Amino acid sequence: MSAYIDQVKDIIRPELSKHGLKILPRGRSSFSLVKGTQVYMTIRDAGDTVELSFKGKKYTYDKWYTKPEHLAQVIFNVLEAQKA
Repeated sequence: MSAYIDQVKDIIRPELSKHGLKILPRGRSSFSLVKGTQVYMTIRDAGDTVELSFKGKKYTYDKWYTKPEHLAQVIFNVLEAQKA
């Protein structure tokens, strides 16, 4: 498993239950956030970048600049915006 992905999961795990989401591992370097049987968001380590897929769009972040805690904050922001 990707160390970057592991760190992101560790940071976001405590907040997910507030949104009714769970982590579903998808291979060695990616995971999805799911609500029931529906995939809400997918995060994938793509080498030098990390990809976040949400509502049919893919967002790419450079891992050199986007540390795991920064990506976790992006995920939290999306979750909060969707709740409002």
